[in-house]
Formats: sequence, C-alpha cells, structure tokens
Amino acid sequence: MEKTQVIVGLGSCGIAAGANKTYDAIQNIMEIDKLDIDLKKTSCVGMCFREPLVEVIDDTGYFLYGGIDAAKALEIVERHVQNHEPVKDYIVKSDLFPTPDDSYFQGQVKIALRNCGFIDPEKIEEAEAKDAYKALQKIADEGITREAVIQTVLDSGIRGRGGGGFPTGMKWKFAYNSPGNEKYIICNADEGDPGAFMDRSLLEGDPHAVLEGMAIGGYAIGASQGVIYCRAEYPLAIVRLNIAIEQARAKGYIGENACGIQGFNFDLYVKEGAGAFVCGEETALIASVEGERGMPRRRPPFPAVSGLWKKPTNINNVETFANVPYIILNGPDAYNQYGTEKSKGTKVFALTGKIKKGGLVEVPMGMTIEDIIFKLGGGIQDDKQFKAVQLGGPSGGCIPAHLIHTPVDYDSVNATGAIMGSGGMVVMDETTCMVDLARFFLDFTQKESCGKCTFCRMGTKRMLEILTRITEGHGEEGDIEKLEELSVQIKNNSLCGLGQTAPNPVLTTIKYFRDEYEAHIRDKKCPAKSCVQLLTYEVIADKCTGCTVCAIKCPVDAIDGARKEVHFVRQDDCIKCGECYSRCKFEAIKLS
Repeated sequence: MEKTQVIVGLGSCGIAAGANKTYDAIQNIMEIDKLDIDLKKTSCVGMCFREPLVEVIDDTGYFLYGGIDAAKALEIVERHVQNHEPVKDYIVKSDLFPTPDDSYFQGQVKIALRNCGFIDPEKIEEAEAKDAYKALQKIADEGITREAVIQTVLDSGIRGRGGGGFPTGMKWKFAYNSPGNEKYIICNADEGDPGAFMDRSLLEGDPHAVLEGMAIGGYAIGASQGVIYCRAEYPLAIVRLNIAIEQARAKGYIGENACGIQGFNFDLYVKEGAGAFVCGEETALIASVEGERGMPRRRPPFPAVSGLWKKPTNINNVETFANVPYIILNGPDAYNQYGTEKSKGTKVFALTGKIKKGGLVEVPMGMTIEDIIFKLGGGIQDDKQFKAVQLGGPSGGCIPAHLIHTPVDYDSVNATGAIMGSGGMVVMDETTCMVDLARFFLDFTQKESCGKCTFCRMGTKRMLEILTRITEGHGEEGDIEKLEELSVQIKNNSLCGLGQTAPNPVLTTIKYFRDEYEAHIRDKKCPAKSCVQLLTYEVIADKCTGCTVCAIKCPVDAIDGARKEVHFVRQDDCIKCGECYSRCKFEAIKLS
C-alpha cells in the first residue's frame, strides 16, 4: 500500500456524534506535521452506537476505531499512523484479531448496504470501483430486453421493501404493459416512521445504487423520467443525491441514450417533500409531486395505469431500487438463495429503543427476532428484561417477548398482527408502558392524518382521547371494547394505508398486554411505573434516616418531617416529579 488510509464516517449519525470535529482534527494535524496519509470520507457502516468511527488501513491490516472524538483522533494518528502502534482500547473491528463487537456483523448479508461505509458517496469513481453501473452496462452490452429484465426481477422473488411487500417484478410488469409513450418511475424516499433511518443511510452512503436501480427500472417499463421524492428533513441525503445525479449524467449513465442504450433517454431529479407522513402512500406522494396537497386518491386506477400526470407510473422505495443492480449483475439465484420460500433476499432494519447496539443491520429474511436483537444488537440496555418490539412503525404492531422466536418474514410477522413495514425495530424493556406506547403512536398518526376520511380523521382522535384518559388515571370500564370497535371501523372505512393500519399498535397491545390496560383502568396503576399520573411516592419508615434531602429537593415542599425523624409525602400536594426517589441514597422512597 502506497499510503496509509484514514477514513472518517460522515453520515448523519456520525456528524451528530461529532465526526466533523474528528475529521477536522486529523486534517489539521496532517497539515501541521506534513503527514503523507490519505484522509477520506465515507458514510455510516451501520454501527451507529459506536460513532464517530475512524478507519485506518495500512500495510499491516484493517482497523476500525469507535467513539473517536478529536482528542482520541490525534492519539490514533500519533500512535498508530506515525508509530505503527494500533490503539487497541478503541478498536471495534479488525481483520487481525477478534473484538467484542464482531457479533454485530455475524449473520449479516449486505446487498442493499453493500457499499455503505466503504466508499466516499460523493465520488462516483469509488462507486464504480465497487461495480456501480455495471448492471446497467451489462444490459447495454448484452442487449438484454425489457421483458428479460422484468423476468429476472420476477425470478429473484424480491418484494417491495417499503412495507406492502408486493412483488417488485409484478409491479414493473403492470407498468410495462400499460399503453403509452410517456411513463414515469418514482423512488419513494419519504421515510417518516419514528425510529426508522434505513433509507436515509442508504441515500447518504450509496446514492449511485439507487440511481442505477431506478435507471434499470426506467428501462424495463419504458419510462423516460425518474423522480426521487425525499423529505426535506434529510438535507445530507439530498445533497449527495444531487451530486450523484450530476456525476452520473456527466458519465453518460443517465441522459440521452443512457449508458449507450440506443433510444433509452432517461433522466431524473429530486423532489423535496414537506415531511407529511401520509405522503408515503403512493397516490398522496404523486399528488405532492404534482404540486397538490398530499392526499390519497381512490384506487383503481392504480398508478401503473394512471399515476403521475395521469401517465403509467411505477413506485418503489429506496431499498428496493438499491437491490436491483445486484440482481441484474449477479442473477436472480444469487439473490434468492437468501431468505425464505415466500420472502426472498435480505432486509435492512434500523435497531432503536432499549437496545445495546442501536444501528443499521441487513440480514437474510427468516432470521428470528431473537437473533436480531440479542446476537446482533447485543441485547437489552442495562440487561433489563425484553418486553416487546414494535415492528413496522406507527402502521405496525407490538410483538411480545413470548413470540421472540418469530422469523422475520412477511407472512410470519403478519401472523402476529404486526407488519414488516419499511424496517424500523423499536425495542422495549420492562419499563415501557404498552398503553402509553399505543397512545404515542396514535398521537403520531392522528396528527399525520390528512383528514380526508372521516373515520381516520375523527376515529383516531377519539381513540387518542380514550388512551390519554387511561394513562392519566381516568379510564373507565368499557374503554377497551370502545377501542376495539373504533379500530375495526377505522380499518374498514379508511381510504389509504395510514388509516387502515393506524389502529394496529392499539390492537396488538390489547391482544398481548390486555392486563396492563385493565390495571390502568381498574386499579389506577401502571405496571411499568411509567405513566406519571398513576405513580405514588411513599417513604419507607424502616429505611428513612431523616436526612431531609428529599424534603429539601422537593420542588413543591410536599414532604414533611423533622431532621432524624421519619418523613412522609403529602399525596395531595405531590406532583410526581420523582426528585425524591432519585435523590434518596438509602432507597427509602417507594415507587408504586
């Protein structure tokens, strides 16, 4: 190797953790000491829990350092780069010896994320060195027909990764068969689920994979225009997409006779969305692209027949398009060797919540929830008890601990009452109140409802009011049944997926955690000790030393008692802030 490479992860997660300061510190020391090293940028490799990340690649091997601030970066440069002494205390992965974080990568198969964290996403040459646009070039060189491209995608078995799970090849076939000389292809990058960041990381880390997938899809269905609908809250992704589009256009991969395919004139642009969750629904997305308010339309006609500007349109999400070049270049069997009979390939998941190793993973379909959370994710924070996982975001549902062996594929997940969704996994421990969790997601979907359908607009509001009452200690007998009845009405009478799936978190928490609802309603207690209005703080007489700390720290003077005497809490005045509980060193405050 001519030069030692030092590579800093500058995805949004890395930047949020301070990676820009880490990069600047290394750049400054290079200039001051006139170091002859190759300083590079990349994006997220998936280990968000270890950001900022710095890679060092030299003649001795590969070393990935985690949690590197500016001071640690200077130490790595001095000891490792200059004196060839790796700083083992900071190493999280190496090709020379095992590390505790190796388990995070074991079992992962990276297809969609194959280049994320391994290239500078703003340099097309690095993407080309990792086979970018070779699938499109293969189509040009071998004269592969549109029909053959569609058949290859069909044979791969890939299903849409945006949540619906509809066969991608079938979707392309419908658009291909729709008559018309003007067709469109759209990438749905309107990722809005709380706790989801799969699409953002893909767009930031390997935008060329998505562009190539869209170009292949455009060729297959006969489209001449592509649109990437990306929410404006993803500024870094948008910047890198626009850079990638200009680079691909300059190289001839898109534009007139794209990639040398005669008669295939294809270009694309980024349309920034305003962040409405409902615009993840394809007809609402189309309305937004057209400059209208993002509201769903009745189907049929489906977009494949009448979509953008009433022309045949195909819509897939970011992850789906990122898989396409791999399938075309390597063949359908290389892809469908992974997964299950009805759920082929791999799936990207964002691990968040009460998990030790939060980040991005890509695993074969069929891996169990247990393996994803405990083998890859390292288990539950502070070694608390695993309680449930919310899969599919606000449209999904809670899968409880006793179903932890459920394989993560479309059919198995649907059987639990949840949905695969786009891939967000929010992990919960024993301190999570399932009633309050349902309230949180209902609050989100109620606010994000476009208001077009009465049942969605008013029904979710009524459900939210009931859930709020329950969590505040005002629940009534019959509330559970009301929630179930409203859920059925909303699901059956809403036009789009937002309303049809909004009750899912409520229905699954009632199904698996009905006892928690009943405790809130009948006993006015929160078993998870999470709902503030249902908490009671009491002094344990046998443990109280009369130190007065709790009384001094109470913000409303609701604790009485003389020094060296047992104190007591005046319940009518207590605001349930928990200050006394956190301050007592003698565990003399009982929380119930």
